[in-house]
Order: sequence, then structure tokens, then C-alpha cells
Amino acid sequence: MTEDKAKFPPVDPMKAALSASCPRCGNGKLFDGLTKPKQRCASCGLDYSFIDAGDGPAIFVILLADLLVVGFAVWVELTYQPSVWLHILVFAPLGVGLTLWLMRTLKALLIALQYRHNAAPGVIDRG
Repeated sequence: MTEDKAKFPPVDPMKAALSASCPRCGNGKLFDGLTKPKQRCASCGLDYSFIDAGDGPAIFVILLADLLVVGFAVWVELTYQPSVWLHILVFAPLGVGLTLWLMRTLKALLIALQYRHNAAPGVIDRG
């Protein structure tokens, strides 16, 4: 990522992640669809070509969503012992909804942190 010369007040990465907005100005939308980043910010013109969230969001989503949904399902089973169809009716939509929301939010958070810390791929110095 090249040095950013534009003058904008710093945007809190958590705020940018929860609103899925531009990490530089905080106004433009970050995604075109559910999790596909746009080419550039419509508000400040920041080029999003630096974005490389990789597999990080997916790993965090797997860990967090599984912990929450499976933990809650086990607690409900041990406490109330409902039938299997009730588990499917409650926990399938909860798992899908939580996974989609977490994927979008965590991807936006990692992109905002990548922008804030000016992260770029490593380069080997061959001397």
C-alpha cells in the first residue's frame, strides 16, 4: 500500500467495521454486495486495491460462531431438552445469520486495521 496523502480525521476501526464503511473517511460503503469490496470509495476516492483480508475473517467466524451457537445449543439441550426439530428451527437460522453478519463485520474490521497500520505484503530484502 502506498502512503496516503489525503487529510481525513482518523476513523475508529470498530466504527468502520460495524458500519462497513470506508476506513479512511468513514462515509463511503466498503462492500459491493455482502463481502465483495468495491473498487474505490465513492465518497473520498480511496483505491481499495490494497485490500487483502485473506482467510483471517473466515477463521475468526468459524471460531466465534461455532462457540456461540454450539455452546448455546448445548446449554438449551441440557437445560430444557427440546425436540430435535426445535433445535433445527432455532439454531440453523441463528447459525446462518450470525455467520453472515460476523463474516461481513470481521472482514471490514481487518480491512480497517490493515489501512490504519499501513499493512502490506512482506518483502524479502536480498541485500
